[in-house]
Amino acid sequence: MPGSSARPALARGAGQRLLIVAGDPDVAELLSTTLELAGYRVVAVAAANDGMALLARERFDLAVVDATLPDVSELGRTRPALARRPPVLLLIDYDSLDRIVPELGLGERDYVTKPFRVADILVRVQILLRGTGANPARSGALSYRDLVLDDTLCEARRGPRALDLTPAEYRLLRHLLVNAHRVLSKEQIGRYVWGDHRGGNAIEQLVSRLRRKVDQDAPGLIHTRRGFGYWLGRADTDA
Repeated sequence: MPGSSARPALARGAGQRLLIVAGDPDVAELLSTTLELAGYRVVAVAAANDGMALLARERFDLAVVDATLPDVSELGRTRPALARRPPVLLLIDYDSLDRIVPELGLGERDYVTKPFRVADILVRVQILLRGTGANPARSGALSYRDLVLDDTLCEARRGPRALDLTPAEYRLLRHLLVNAHRVLSKEQIGRYVWGDHRGGNAIEQLVSRLRRKVDQDAPGLIHTRRGFGYWLGRADTDA
């Protein structure tokens, strides 16, 4: 199971410009330091209104916003015009999930719950940037280390080796890849792959077939968290 420490090798940037909006100085410093070490350029402000003013004047590839700031709710009502609406990663309290995402007027959104792991921040930032073209990775492709899944061609590769996947295996791999370093339950996997919950044996057999193809003659990326589900990542460096 992944540990609580982050290693920038999980999800490195290529100079993309990120805006951090966090009122807690410790949170702002942690995020700024982590993201800068991971290869991003970071600007941090303490108030949501200041962040929106910056977005109206300057170009950012992504914004990380603490949704618990008192002035975040104002943004849904003011909605100043932005020349470019970057994706936003929200930091929220777990008990606020039922009223998640005030209408920020930004682009694509994702969230992590507080207290968060910096490893999750790095992964979610990378995934959001892929959708904007700001990430140098090829458009339409998801990747983790030498594992690449190309949605445009519906193909998967592990290094130079093509993976001959069935449609169900492809959907499972995509779900694991998009949620790298997150444990997915059998119910979550079944609903994503087949649209309904399947018995445990069906999912175990599907995971086993996919693992044989992905991890053949290479460090294992697909792992079991007994009693909880499955996750994708490098256990030797992320545990």
